[in-house]
Amino acid sequence: MEKIYTKNAPDAIGPYSQAIKANGLVFTSGQIAINPQTGEVEATTIEAQTEQVCQNLKNVLEAAGSSLDKAIKTVCFLADMGDFAAFNAVYGTYFTSKPARSCVAVKTLPKNVLVEVEVIAEA
Repeated sequence: MEKIYTKNAPDAIGPYSQAIKANGLVFTSGQIAINPQTGEVEATTIEAQTEQVCQNLKNVLEAAGSSLDKAIKTVCFLADMGDFAAFNAVYGTYFTSKPARSCVAVKTLPKNVLVEVEVIAEA
């Protein structure tokens, strides 16, 4: 088992790793719209937050020797299911290989962001 860390994604805000690589797979922790350079949530729209989340995931996967194209499964959390179409529009530009996915609405996300996404990918 290998812990993955990159300065090109936000530091964990709790006792967890950005990702773990094990048995030929990469398991990312959920990424939210924190800008890794500032450590802050700067984006305020679902589209801009989804862009930041996908960039963070891309950087974590690349640090693990993987990529968004190797994604097998994603789990997506939205603060408001009314943002589903706008989220999908951005998400679809990053996850072009169309991995399996779950998408659920939740009451609240860390730092009151609008979206969080985690990925399982081939290493």
